[in-house]
Amino acid sequence: MNFESSVTEIKGIGQKKAELLKKLDIETVSDLINYYPRSYQDRRFITPIANLVPGNTYLVRAYVINIVNNKFGYGKKKTLKITADDGSGRMEIVFFNAGFMANAFKAGEEYLFYGRASSGYGNRLQMTHPEFSLAASDALRGIIPVYPLTDGISQNEMRKWQRSASKYAENVKEFLPPEIIARNNLCSYSYALSNIHFPQDEQKFKEARYRLVFDEMLCLQTGLFAIKNGGAGKNKGIAFDKKIKVDDYINSLPYPLTRAQQNAVREIMTDMESENAMSRLVQGDVGSGKTVVAEIAMYKAVKCGFQAVLMAPTEILARQHFENIKKRFAHFGINTGFLSGSVTKAQRTETLKMIKSGEFDVIIGTHAIIQPDVHFKKLGLVITDEQHRFGVNHRTLLGQKGKNPDQMVMTATPIPRTLAVILYGDLDISVIDELPPGRQAITTKAIGKDKRIDAYRFVKGQIDKGRQAYVVAPLIEDSDAINVRSAESIYSELLRLFRGYTVALLHGNMKQKEKDDIMERFAAGKIDILVSTVVIEVGINVQNASVMVIENSERFGLAQLHQLRGRVGRGNYKSYCILINDSETEVAAQRAEIMVSTADGFVIAEKDLEIRGPGEFFGTRQHGVPDLKIANLVKHIDMLETVKEEALAVITEDPLLESAKYAPLRERIIKTFKSNLDLKM
Repeated sequence: MNFESSVTEIKGIGQKKAELLKKLDIETVSDLINYYPRSYQDRRFITPIANLVPGNTYLVRAYVINIVNNKFGYGKKKTLKITADDGSGRMEIVFFNAGFMANAFKAGEEYLFYGRASSGYGNRLQMTHPEFSLAASDALRGIIPVYPLTDGISQNEMRKWQRSASKYAENVKEFLPPEIIARNNLCSYSYALSNIHFPQDEQKFKEARYRLVFDEMLCLQTGLFAIKNGGAGKNKGIAFDKKIKVDDYINSLPYPLTRAQQNAVREIMTDMESENAMSRLVQGDVGSGKTVVAEIAMYKAVKCGFQAVLMAPTEILARQHFENIKKRFAHFGINTGFLSGSVTKAQRTETLKMIKSGEFDVIIGTHAIIQPDVHFKKLGLVITDEQHRFGVNHRTLLGQKGKNPDQMVMTATPIPRTLAVILYGDLDISVIDELPPGRQAITTKAIGKDKRIDAYRFVKGQIDKGRQAYVVAPLIEDSDAINVRSAESIYSELLRLFRGYTVALLHGNMKQKEKDDIMERFAAGKIDILVSTVVIEVGINVQNASVMVIENSERFGLAQLHQLRGRVGRGNYKSYCILINDSETEVAAQRAEIMVSTADGFVIAEKDLEIRGPGEFFGTRQHGVPDLKIANLVKHIDMLETVKEEALAVITEDPLLESAKYAPLRERIIKTFKSNLDLKM
């Protein structure tokens, strides 16, 4: 048996258990030993029965002096009661529905019991369903791992299997070069695997955890650098002409740039005029004016004789960019084209021809732009909007349409510094942290479902004043599995509540033409209430909309709620966001309070990361970034810069990890990213 052997090679794991383990993504011995505990129980110290306090958990060593297994219930329903004595006192051990345990104990034998002390009938000290073993085996003692499980697998089974698997940890091959291990004072990989599951003491556990967290972050960061064309340093790119200025375009805008926008433009111009290829993230809150900054960059590229492309994640957002930018650029003789999956075959053929010939200076569209048959004449600038919504390779594919063009990515979802270091480690970052003058502050209120009718009365009042409203639901249609209100059921309800008003339904399963028609009617003021799913999260700009109602708000992440809230407050009218919360949990209340108390997207993003964890912040599994098993980007922030430096050094020395020195690390990274990694081999 070796690390890549099936888990069925381990004693006690048959085909049935193997199928259950597969639910935990455990199929090989390696998968098993890399399945880490979620927590630990310190069972090193035995507590005398006389010192037990009800409500706390203890390890007790005591003799069984009395067994009663036939007094309560019948057959399997029997209740087993045991009296245990350790010399300092006595306690009662109770197992319900325990007819099968009749022969598990012998009077006069000494056992270890681990469980929660409670006060039973007549104030007798009790433990109900404790873990137990013969005292001589000492199996319950030590620092004991607790694993996340699935139905059908017990903690005892998982611990037994991990003990079997850990025997092979001694022979596991080291995958980090000796100098990285020495430079960072890391323990060996085999030592880490042994001591993460069954550490002998706290120091050994800390050493093991540090090594495994370091490994995970290094693989993640090095893999991302590899995806980003080995972003170890500056690549030679286009040096755009410094003599070509952008003042004419800036002066044509209907409003002055904010200080933050001016800073971002200055940084972008410096990048573009440098001989190195630009790699910059423009990060700004909802409505901060990132698109205008992108327009200025595209204007510069075109006036210097190059083409520019802007890729957006949804048809709605791409079309909105196209309509606005086309009008503004037309005044400067810049020809703008559009490409998406929904254009007709004839339109696509003509558009591809004009892109290839250079007749289109600027191309705006969806991921249809990265298809193999799209060829540019002279692509100089690539801009990706809402970058986190694309797979990690999409930006690279778009960049390959030109000869090392400048690249810029934008996001309206504020990214905590902790995540930005990992997700955009090769990018310089510009932050647009102020809103243009005139943007309305949005009043946010969180209510329970019992106040829903009051919320809709308020919506009616706003509509009667000439405003419009959004109502957002987490699902399109009702589900037996999830108890939430669907867009379809809310739509039916609002048709009854708002007779005489125009109510429309919008969701992602509709045909593009139908979605576009609804949005055009809403933008024109012909729809009073738009019931929708999160399809309207980005790219909708209706200045007359003043109310956002979010049903089952507990089902959305904080960053997503903030995005949705940003759909209102875009005009001159006082705007409101109403969060209807169907959950009474402490976490739901905490999240609602955050939304009510701040409109700062960066504060909200940090809180979202703390509450949901990095694996869920962007739904990173869907976008190519592997889940972190042991590292936590909030708790382990201090390690990020160290790891980033090591990853840069590795990629600088060996961009494709081809050498014998880095081959084991390369293999590990590929396994970490699975099918999402493209090392450009």
